[in-house]
Amino acid sequence: PAPGRCAYFVERKKRFCKMIPAPGRRFCGEHGQQEEENDRKRIPCPLDPKHTVYEDQLQKHLKKCNSREKPKPVYFVQDINAGLKDVAEVPEKQVPISSLSKEELENLIIKLKKATNGLELCLKEQILSHQALQEALNDPKNGEPAFKHLKQQASILGNMEKLHLLGPGRCFVEFGAGRGKLSHWVDVALQNVENVQFVLVERATTRFKVDGKHKRRDSIFERLQVDIQHLCLNKVPVLEKKKLPVVGIGKHLCGAATDLALRCLVESYTTCCDGENEEPAPKRSRNDSTEVAYNKSDNESNKDDCKLVAGIVIALCCHHKCDWTHYVGREFFKSVGLGPVEFNYFQRMSSWATCGMRETTSKASTAEGSEDQSNDTEEHEQTFSKTEGGSDTLQGILTVEERKEIGSLCKRLIDHGRIEYLQQRGYKAALQYYTESAVSLENVLLTAVPSPSLIPEPTT
Repeated sequence: PAPGRCAYFVERKKRFCKMIPAPGRRFCGEHGQQEEENDRKRIPCPLDPKHTVYEDQLQKHLKKCNSREKPKPVYFVQDINAGLKDVAEVPEKQVPISSLSKEELENLIIKLKKATNGLELCLKEQILSHQALQEALNDPKNGEPAFKHLKQQASILGNMEKLHLLGPGRCFVEFGAGRGKLSHWVDVALQNVENVQFVLVERATTRFKVDGKHKRRDSIFERLQVDIQHLCLNKVPVLEKKKLPVVGIGKHLCGAATDLALRCLVESYTTCCDGENEEPAPKRSRNDSTEVAYNKSDNESNKDDCKLVAGIVIALCCHHKCDWTHYVGREFFKSVGLGPVEFNYFQRMSSWATCGMRETTSKASTAEGSEDQSNDTEEHEQTFSKTEGGSDTLQGILTVEERKEIGSLCKRLIDHGRIEYLQQRGYKAALQYYTESAVSLENVLLTAVPSPSLIPEPTT
């Protein structure tokens, strides 16, 4: 072992432990049981078996273990955005697509094409940019991976500007924030704008956050470590205090997280949040003192108290991680004769849109996932090769191009359910390509704004 390091040889890693033992000890606390004179027994921690603890110190350890259950924040409301609980559950034992017979697979594809018949499948390109990122885009110190991220962020900001969402008197809520890069660039774009605040939502502990760069007195940054499924925006202190119109944003919000975010914005934020997850009305919901903006006449008289979502701009990805229970487009699926079983197949088949492009995907995932960040890597790019649709078991039934086409249909079908969900609640929603496929294979942006008469005046 190296001087001053633990003398325990880790067989699995073929090296000595690198931990520093206590003075006078040969082994670190984790491997102290190897020491002859030490007869104290170490056991796996019941809260997290990845680490061990002395048996005689277990009770003391449980009180300070980092894996212990911590008090829930005030904005935590169990399953408030999870969706209905009485929906038909998908069977636990899912049949692999590769084990389907040719006839069963053909029937699924027939159902898919019938359901997508008449839908807007050819999305328009709206690849924009924003001056806030021009300096970074022109900086030669940024390598190709960073450049791809910057192009996506610039286009997202450009689309936000086109929808008039970049302005004063707004609270920008970034879902799946990671390091907070998207909020960072929105803040840069609004550096001369007053009365702006940011709420960054991320369930994981994130390293190398960029939050510390934001020290402007006229902008507020708050990070919430909570799963979107349990987030009640009504109870977030900074939102309670100022009651600014909210703009929901996200860059590559994986699968079910998009549905949870939409429900968090459209339903729970405009509903009285008393800890009970009551099912909201289809097209409008109630606050303690206010009818939501979907009732125009009431909105006029209560405009100052009404909590509104001024806009939603989310870059979509990972449809294969969607979940029927959380999916906001269930009613749309039912209206075209589909249910949880078909959804379960289609969400897995959606990965064919990208994993069918074997060599291209591999190169793109290596590049895009290698930006100099830790928790904020594009995980969605790294999972395509692991989804079952990428196997060669369907070779001979479907070509690579056919799988790609079917995968794209599955994505558009799932996304159309989200569009209809937003439209039914008074939003003008749309899908567009916001960047080239060479920059990101997941290049579709969902945008939504309420009808112009319902958008609140900016607060200054």
